[in-house]
Amino acid sequence: MLYDNHGRPINYLRLAVTDRCNLRCFYCMPAKGIDYLPRKELLTYEEMERTVRLMAGLGINKVRITGGEPFLRKGMMDFLERLLQIDGLEKLNITTNGTLTAGLVPKLKAIGINSVNLSLDSLDAQRFFEITRRDSFGTVMQTFHELLDNDMPTKINCVVMNGRNIGDIIPLVELAKGHPVGVRFIEEMPFNGSGENSGSTAWAYPQILQHIQSYFPEIQKLEDGPSSTSFNYKIPGFKGTIGIIAAYSRLFCGTCNRIRLTPQGMLKTCLYDDGVFNLKNLIREGGTDGHLKTALLEALGNRAKDGFETERKRNSFGLPLGESMATIGG
Repeated sequence: MLYDNHGRPINYLRLAVTDRCNLRCFYCMPAKGIDYLPRKELLTYEEMERTVRLMAGLGINKVRITGGEPFLRKGMMDFLERLLQIDGLEKLNITTNGTLTAGLVPKLKAIGINSVNLSLDSLDAQRFFEITRRDSFGTVMQTFHELLDNDMPTKINCVVMNGRNIGDIIPLVELAKGHPVGVRFIEEMPFNGSGENSGSTAWAYPQILQHIQSYFPEIQKLEDGPSSTSFNYKIPGFKGTIGIIAAYSRLFCGTCNRIRLTPQGMLKTCLYDDGVFNLKNLIREGGTDGHLKTALLEALGNRAKDGFETERKRNSFGLPLGESMATIGG
């Protein structure tokens, strides 16, 4: 088992396989998009596979594939199958926007993907278009129903945005009434590609919960897992659950068990840091597994206590928050 310098066990890797996305969600990137990395600057599948194998040997037993949109990268299904053969890897999950996933769900289930997180910020087609700047609502809902039809464990991720989709909170909650899904509401974060910290606590965890309670006063708190990022709830009679992720308030930092690897190979020990070291460069300079292990352990041995400490360090170096979530790994 891996531990950081605060005694927190680290067993979860969020692996971003691409910075490219076919949506333009305004909370993630500008309408014109971002400057995508040249392909040679991305980690290759072989480099990612080597990294996951090394980390699995050290205690990482859960990997989540993110992007950008993961299925924009060619050869993704073959890559997933290879990852699932790695000794020590117990769970392989995926986060997707659902635009390219319809038709793939039966295969994902068959090869052993444990669960899928589906990004869905509105159940209204027009609001979906205004948020994503793309007319893909029907395709995403097709993916949603395909996930249900194949009994794939599914969570819905909704970013709560003041003045944008507050009217969607209750309809999304009601989605869990007839479907066995986890509907999770995420505080808006500052990673919108503008170069400016745009995070807001206008609709933070307490406000989201109070809004839901005003419609469902019978809502009950569930016991959260030891490293859960969400505060989880159950409404009597509902098949699914409700979760709230205090991503901007950073209320879960004390039990954080995850590290991130960006598409360009930058290791992040905190969502809010600017990257600890470039693993891709170390690999391409001939680094052995021993070199990679040493660098990883050193990074974990100097991990910030929480996201606020990380942000203060960034600011002291003149590196304010504001990069696109697609470059980090959603």
